[in-house]
Amino acid sequence: MSRLPPKPPRSPQPVADRAANHVNPDHPRLSKRMGELGLCSRREADDWIARGWVKVDGRVVSELGTRVSPQARIEVERAAARQQAERVTILLNKPIGFVSGQAEDGYRPAAVLLRPENRWAEDPSPTRFDPTHLRGLAPAGRLDIDSTGLLVFTQDGRIAKHLIGSESEVEKEYLVRVEGRLPERGMALLRHGLELDGVTLRPAEVSWLHDDQLRFVLREGRKRQIRRMCEAVGLAVTGLKRVRSGGVPLGALPVGQWRYLRRDERF
Repeated sequence: MSRLPPKPPRSPQPVADRAANHVNPDHPRLSKRMGELGLCSRREADDWIARGWVKVDGRVVSELGTRVSPQARIEVERAAARQQAERVTILLNKPIGFVSGQAEDGYRPAAVLLRPENRWAEDPSPTRFDPTHLRGLAPAGRLDIDSTGLLVFTQDGRIAKHLIGSESEVEKEYLVRVEGRLPERGMALLRHGLELDGVTLRPAEVSWLHDDQLRFVLREGRKRQIRRMCEAVGLAVTGLKRVRSGGVPLGALPVGQWRYLRRDERF
C-alpha cells in the first residue's frame, strides 16, 4: 500500500498577520486617534495613511481602518507637515442674503464671494491668491441667512475641529439688535437657564451695550441659537453680527470682502 507523501511544514505566520489577529476591537481606528491627538482631521489622516506617511511604533501603516492602542507612538512624515502648512484659512464678512453652506431655497452660498476681486485691499497677509486655495475649502461654522459678520472657511481640518468640534470651547462674540422688553429674570435666563431642543445651554456672557443692543459671547452654536434664546425671553432679534471667533476679530473687514488668516493669528 502506497503512503501519502508527508505534508510540507507550515511556514511561519508573518509577524504583521499575527499582530493583526490580536488587534483589540475596542481600540480606536488610527485616523480617529490621530484626530484626538490633534495631528490632523480624520479625512487628512486617511489620506496620509494611504500615502504611507504614517508610522505606528516605528512601522509604516498604510491600511485604512487599522486599529491602534491608545499608547501607540504615532509619527508622520515631513511631507504631511509640508502639505498641512500649505493649507489656507479665509475670513469673510458675510452679507445678509447668503447661506453659509450649500445653496438652498434659491439662495447662494457665501463661498461664491471668495473671488480674487473681493479680497480686501488692506489684507495684511502676504499670501498670494491661488485657485487651489478654494479646493476643499469648507465653512467652519455657520451664520443664518439674515445674519452678517465673521464666517471662517478653512482647508485645515484641525482648525475646523477646534472651532466646531463637539468639544470646542472657542468663544464666539455677537452684537445683537433687539426689540421688546426684557422681563425681570430675562437677563439671568439668557446667561444660563434656557433649553433648546431639550438640551440645557452652556452658560453665556450677555450684557447690554445700548438700549436696543445686546452683546453675546457663546461657546456653542446651535441652529439659530441667539434668535431662539431671545424669543424665549420675549425679545425679537432685528439684527445679528458675529464680530469675533476666539482670538480673531472681524475688525475693519468690509461686508462682502475676505482676507487670509495670518500665521500669527490663533482662534
